[in-house]
Amino acid sequence: MTNTHGNNAMKKLTSFFALTAATIFVSPAMAGPATNALINCVSDSTTGKDRKELAKWVFVAMTAHPDIQPMSRVSETNRDELDKKLAKLATTLLTESCQMEAKLATEQEGPTSIEAAFGVLGKLAMQELMSNPSVSASFTRYTKYLDRAKFDAAFVTK
Repeated sequence: MTNTHGNNAMKKLTSFFALTAATIFVSPAMAGPATNALINCVSDSTTGKDRKELAKWVFVAMTAHPDIQPMSRVSETNRDELDKKLAKLATTLLTESCQMEAKLATEQEGPTSIEAAFGVLGKLAMQELMSNPSVSASFTRYTKYLDRAKFDAAFVTK
């Protein structure tokens, strides 16, 4: 006899994680109390190292896009390594560290509660990377090529 309940649960989790991965930086406008508890638990249960690993995973996932892929030298070994680390983190967070919060949030407020929690975690990961002076400087490098005269004409009042 097969474990239909277990198989269905795994299918739901697999499709859920695919959806979560695709919307990692999207968070709902309003979260309910159970989702907020899950968000707090996930945030409190991760380290800076965890968040940096998540940011690496997001970066590597983005390199799969055909317009980005030629700029990347990410190997399948790198992808697999980061996939395994994210899977371990998600498993730990949702089945151990925050299991009660995750269960309550999904029961009361649906699977978008987990999306919201991982969305906030993704934002924390990006904030951590953006706080590095080299990264911050890189995001402003383009400004040296702006046409200052056009900006002055458009925004400076005479």
